[in-house]
Amino acid sequence: MRKERSATPGKPFDIPDDGFLIERHIADAMSAAHWHDHVEINLLMEGQMSYLFNGRQEQVEAGRLVLFWAAIPHRTVDVAPGAPLICIYLPLADFLGLAIDRDIRQAIMQGRFLADPQPSLADAVLLAQWVEEWGKGNAARRRLIADEVKLRVRRLILDTLDAPDAALERQPVGHASVRRAEMLTELINAHYAEPLTLTNLAECANIHPSTANKTFREVLGISVNEYLIRYRLARAMQRLADTDDPILQIAYDCGFGSSSRFYDLFKHRTGTTPKLFRSAVAGQTGRPWKG
Repeated sequence: MRKERSATPGKPFDIPDDGFLIERHIADAMSAAHWHDHVEINLLMEGQMSYLFNGRQEQVEAGRLVLFWAAIPHRTVDVAPGAPLICIYLPLADFLGLAIDRDIRQAIMQGRFLADPQPSLADAVLLAQWVEEWGKGNAARRRLIADEVKLRVRRLILDTLDAPDAALERQPVGHASVRRAEMLTELINAHYAEPLTLTNLAECANIHPSTANKTFREVLGISVNEYLIRYRLARAMQRLADTDDPILQIAYDCGFGSSSRFYDLFKHRTGTTPKLFRSAVAGQTGRPWKG
């Protein structure tokens, strides 16, 4: 069955806000970027496709597991007709609770697109089994599948650490708009803690502000300012999960300018407060929580 997608940029309507989900659909090109607060694991069963992710074009090879943090706007492009795709949506708190390398977890939170060094026939069998059992299983069976997914993610990360060069391969991007978007996202990623405006970002990229916004909307389906907000929230969520730094300090360090603006944006975008998010992650990870 073909998966229906939301008509506007943002979180697809059929992905649960905070739950685990695994499903199979026919991959299709998306008209605009979307995002949701899960770590997404994909396995393309046949054909080929690519993502525009974090301002870059990432090729997805059939049979090769990929993983990325879906809170960073992403969009499927160049999809082969009829290509079956299995998608797993792992809640962020569950991902943060995994016993994995801290540096690579932070790299994923900062926009690294992770790919298994080698395609695996075993993954195609295993993920197809998960999809079938998820659709038919009771709550206990579904919890087991979620646990098995977490173990597979840990193996993927270990395999990537053993072959870092393979995981970092990128395909060249020729389109001028994608190159401009890449330049702008790199500027935001490097300077998100500073006061930023569309004008000074465009000046640093040596392009006109209207061109900068047009480029972003063409490539990601959102404005430069929207990407900046999402990226700052991503960094704040990482700090809330990984450190005991005061929430006020995190707000300023992540470029929000005031605690009230941080709280308002965080609650509006995530449905919870920074304090409750931190306590929920602490409960998942077993890390002492200091509030």
